[in-house]
Amino acid sequence: MRDETPEQPAPLRSGYTTGSCATATSLAAARLLLAGEVSEVAEIMLPKGQHVPMRLEFCRLTTADGERIAEAGTIKDAGDDPDVTHGALVFARVRLVPEPGVMFRAGPGVGTVTRAGLTLPVGEPAINPVPRQMMTQHLGELAVRHAYRGGFEVTIGVEGGEALALKTMNPRLGIVGGLSILGTTGIVRPFSCSAYIASIHQGIDVARANGYTHLAACTGNASEDAMRAHYGLPDIALIEMGDFAGAVLKHLKRAPVARVSMCGGFGKLSKLAAGHLDLHSRNSSIDLEQLAAWAAEHGADAALQAAMRAANTSQQALALAHAQHVPLGDVVCAHALAVAREIVPPTVSVEMFAIDRQGNIVGVAR
Repeated sequence: MRDETPEQPAPLRSGYTTGSCATATSLAAARLLLAGEVSEVAEIMLPKGQHVPMRLEFCRLTTADGERIAEAGTIKDAGDDPDVTHGALVFARVRLVPEPGVMFRAGPGVGTVTRAGLTLPVGEPAINPVPRQMMTQHLGELAVRHAYRGGFEVTIGVEGGEALALKTMNPRLGIVGGLSILGTTGIVRPFSCSAYIASIHQGIDVARANGYTHLAACTGNASEDAMRAHYGLPDIALIEMGDFAGAVLKHLKRAPVARVSMCGGFGKLSKLAAGHLDLHSRNSSIDLEQLAAWAAEHGADAALQAAMRAANTSQQALALAHAQHVPLGDVVCAHALAVAREIVPPTVSVEMFAIDRQGNIVGVAR
């Protein structure tokens, strides 16, 4: 369990990706096979040139099917990022093979790609391109230093990864059996949520590659349920965007679909309506003054405006407006739609849905 957040703020600590962990452990295991060197630390070079040492939990020789292999493991340290793999044991098992190059295998806790649309072909282990490049580079340099002309079979695993993957979007993306080995820089920036945004992009790409032209981007379970009930969309067409509305809209510029429905709680939609693309409370706030001003444009009297400005929550402001037949839900959706249309190409048909806390649709704009 992580320590509680201290009362006095401190600089947030960066961590390392599962791709960096896989690189360090595969390097240590391969070095043990070629040089007989048991490592306690493996130093790797990240894609942007930084050299970082990574502490190993173990580095040892063993056998599998009568063949000698080496394995090494390290504990994933995500720094202060809320990463599902923080604290997980990432390990590599390496076997020497006659053919030059690196052959990747999915070990326990690492998934396999089963749907088109990802950066990897169907049937491949879910080890993303940059981690593959990092491992290939490090193992290639090691082979040259030891005049080794053969290749490496590298199996990457994550202890408990199959259970951890259920907390990610991998099952919906068609990655079965475990986690993905991720990373583009090797470093996890605290609260960058880059893995989440990458999964949003992958979700859109997978749906497009499988022929779905109508997608629903939803902020959470309740909004997904609303879109599933309203349109009968399958899970593959439901994109869990969380607070990252901007990630959906910007990706649709590069990977457009015919139609996208965006659905979220009224409060979050009001933030998008005000022009915020990150709907998390640390980056944007609900503006009751703005809600009251929009309500005034649609018939709200001075007393209602004052009551809305004094409301405790956006849901209370919505209820006050609806009680006096001011269609605030539709108004907020219309403003959110205008923000979206500034980003997505005109070929993409966009609509907005707002829901209340019970999951009822309280606003629509098309």
